[in-house]
Amino acid sequence: MNARVSRHGPAVLVLLLIAPLLQAEDKPAAKRPETPAARQAEPEPWLKPDPAALKRWQDMRFGMFIHWGPVSLTGHEIGWSRGAQTPIEVYDNLYKKFNPTKFDADEWVAVAKAAGMKYMVLTTKHHDGFCLWDTKQTDYNIMKSPFARDVTKELAEACRRGGIAFGTYHSVCDWHHPDFPLTSPGGKVRREKSDIAAYRRYLRAQVTELITNYGPFHSMWFDVPQEFDRTEGSENVRLCRTLQPDILVNNRAGGGVGDYGTPEQRVGGFDLQRPWETCMTICRQWSWKPDDKMKTLPECLQTLIRTAGGDGNLLFNVGPMPTGEIEPRQVERLKEMGAWLAKHGESIYGTRGGPFKPAKHVVATRQDKTIYAHVLAWPEDVLTLPALPARIVTSRVLTGGQATVKQTEAGIEIAVPKSDRQEIDTIVALELDQPAIGLAPIAVSSLGQSLTEGRKATASNVYQKNHHYAGAMAVDGDDQTRWATDAGTGPCSLEVDLGKPETFDRARISECVEFGVRVKAFELQYKDGEDWKTFHSGQAIGENREVKFDPVTARVVRLNITEGQGGPTIFEFQLFAPAARKTP
Repeated sequence: MNARVSRHGPAVLVLLLIAPLLQAEDKPAAKRPETPAARQAEPEPWLKPDPAALKRWQDMRFGMFIHWGPVSLTGHEIGWSRGAQTPIEVYDNLYKKFNPTKFDADEWVAVAKAAGMKYMVLTTKHHDGFCLWDTKQTDYNIMKSPFARDVTKELAEACRRGGIAFGTYHSVCDWHHPDFPLTSPGGKVRREKSDIAAYRRYLRAQVTELITNYGPFHSMWFDVPQEFDRTEGSENVRLCRTLQPDILVNNRAGGGVGDYGTPEQRVGGFDLQRPWETCMTICRQWSWKPDDKMKTLPECLQTLIRTAGGDGNLLFNVGPMPTGEIEPRQVERLKEMGAWLAKHGESIYGTRGGPFKPAKHVVATRQDKTIYAHVLAWPEDVLTLPALPARIVTSRVLTGGQATVKQTEAGIEIAVPKSDRQEIDTIVALELDQPAIGLAPIAVSSLGQSLTEGRKATASNVYQKNHHYAGAMAVDGDDQTRWATDAGTGPCSLEVDLGKPETFDRARISECVEFGVRVKAFELQYKDGEDWKTFHSGQAIGENREVKFDPVTARVVRLNITEGQGGPTIFEFQLFAPAARKTP
């Protein structure tokens, strides 16, 4: 995995910013014959995934990622520790001591099934170049270790026996191979002599071996396509589709091409158009590390729930020990997740995200005529959701107990007694009078319906004048998109036209703080004629700030950052009408 670059280095960040994410939609048309002329009329037809295969994969929702190899002997990170914590000469010879005699492919599959996982992805080759299968392209492989067993073959066969879909992770870069232009540490050292054309032939020969001898796979999971542009990435996808037409390929083959996005170590944003899969570790490190900090059960389950609510899959990583066993404490945590899914899996498997967009306190999934409201926290005794263009016929609490549901034109109120609320997730199923899948996405806030969502927004500065970071991104109801300003920007402002005079007394402002709090002071203002009048001021904004003030009625409002540094970035700026008074 790209653990270090994605968190601290620019490589993947730049790739994600500039790589085009293909979202081509099929236009209604008569089915065309598969002829050379038809294929020529549609450039790169292999870039489109098989719809049935894509749906099967999305329906599974939850999979196991496995990062493993001789590096487990050191307890350091796979690939990235080569030439860093571990000298290259030492790292490259670890395989001579690698003898995981307690490896049992059937046991790994049993752990995945106990966790409620439906598919698996194994790192057949990471950036360090070591191969976990009997490849004929290099001697740097598992068959040359004291273990001398084909791990990939055994695991692929065990998955087939156990009813788990199998796929492989295969690094596009290879810091061990002499023909690859870059080497360790971190792929930042350029070799004096290399042959990228020869290396590309080597890569594709290995991909051919894997799919031909160990498939079929549900997915080929590429990673870190250094020295591979869109043309080369397309060729990688084309090769995979030629060998197996229904295989899926992620978006790291080169140039951003591929079937689905791969947000790393974070839950992806709500997206019904572009399939995506969050890849995340159960501990902090991808490969095994003694005493690594492990996520709590609430963290694990809420990650899965939030991912499904955003319409994504979760590929949850374990790093087996050098013995070949998955660490017992990780196994127990996975079994706890599986026990929860055994009871409540209908709200995860086979669902789509929405129609309510994920919020801090609640997310939603849907299937057929049912909406599953996953209440992760109760800001108030009554959960308030926006109005639905459908009638709720009945309701039930999947997690046990009773719920009182009231539906009006103004919205939906759900009350569950405190004794029936669950610490991790209280699931209320709402049965509708029509299919839930056809309902348009609806933003949710613990403060009510945002008055700014979807309104016209103008920013004083936009990062590189890129529309993906325009002011509108801060009022779209999506906590994953953002208004960003150029590096070095200090004072800046975001102006929002509400369309008509509205009354509001609360605001929520969420700042992107990944690289620190950049807003040091701000004002909330409304336009009075040609003048701006301040109705609230404050200091640092931070990740999720809610403020209250005396009611204000205005049409045009402004978030005025009076003191900023390094380029302030805002996920969401929302205003809310005064809360309706609830009668006892």
